[in-house]
Amino acid sequence: MAMTGAERFRAALAHREPDHVPIHDSPWGATVDRWKAEGYPHHVPVDEYFGYELCGFGCDLTPRFPVRVLERTDEYIVESTADGGVRRNHRDRSTTPEVIECPIRTRDDWEQIKPRLEASFTRVNWVSLRNDLEKQRHDGKFITFNAAVGYDRFQSLMRSEDLLMALVEDPDWVREMFLTHAQLVIDMAQVIFDQGYRFDGAFLFCDLGYRNGSLFSPRTYRAVQFESDRMLYDFFHRHNMPVILHSCGCVKALIPYLIEAGLDCLQPLEVKAGMDVAELKREYGRDLAFMGGIDVRAMSEPDPARIEEEIARKFDVAMRGGGYIYHSDHSVPKDVSFAQYCRVMELVRKHGEYS
Repeated sequence: MAMTGAERFRAALAHREPDHVPIHDSPWGATVDRWKAEGYPHHVPVDEYFGYELCGFGCDLTPRFPVRVLERTDEYIVESTADGGVRRNHRDRSTTPEVIECPIRTRDDWEQIKPRLEASFTRVNWVSLRNDLEKQRHDGKFITFNAAVGYDRFQSLMRSEDLLMALVEDPDWVREMFLTHAQLVIDMAQVIFDQGYRFDGAFLFCDLGYRNGSLFSPRTYRAVQFESDRMLYDFFHRHNMPVILHSCGCVKALIPYLIEAGLDCLQPLEVKAGMDVAELKREYGRDLAFMGGIDVRAMSEPDPARIEEEIARKFDVAMRGGGYIYHSDHSVPKDVSFAQYCRVMELVRKHGEYS
């Protein structure tokens, strides 16, 4: 009998071989819009059509400021955010938003924000959670509790340059902010658990790298974020929930510290940033599972042999002994056609079978 998606994910994260590599991915909304013009059936959800096997749920972890549209044009939309900032975005949401304002510049600003980061029953959309979670569980999905944490979470509250300077000039302050928010994540997860909801794992988001390396040194990571990460990982482990971390860019220098903190799986393994899943599997595969690492640039290549070579070579190493989950190396951009992505999924199933 075939395994469910949840069973495949649990096996892979426990470094056991399932019947085939678990499957998940993240196409842009603009990519799906393109696919619909190329024959994708409008009425079928993407996760159902392609057989994605993970579904995540979260809650409101912001300071809960009012959200308003401040300006609209044919191309852009400018909005205030629940974090208290202002962002300008393309109407199709296909690019990273432009930061116009952030609410935290000084410690005094933080002291105004901090009381707004308290757990509350009203931070959860209980009707949607009940209906959607039960549907996804019935479909056999691996269900995760999702949250943005640490450095990346605070990039929504502080300009990147201000946050990076604070890491150097006032690390104790930054550590306090990360711990405060981590406690909110834990408290809100517990609120949901106390209502009888259960999750298979946690999916946390914290971009710590860019193309050429980590955004800050391992020493700084240990000083400012290691404690809050370990607190989060320990909490979820106590609830039998392995932790997947989404961290873009090249984070190779941080991997030993993430393992020490208790991380179970790293995602998405950006190829253009030097994150080679086969290399990482050989070096860290006994201690860490991997999710992703399939180059989206190969997906859009006119020569179909390019993506088959990419998947076959990496699967051959990464899936041995379990510990690997398919995902693109970030998200699927709109230069990948519907036909090309269908071919990707065919190859994932072909090369992802365990004998």
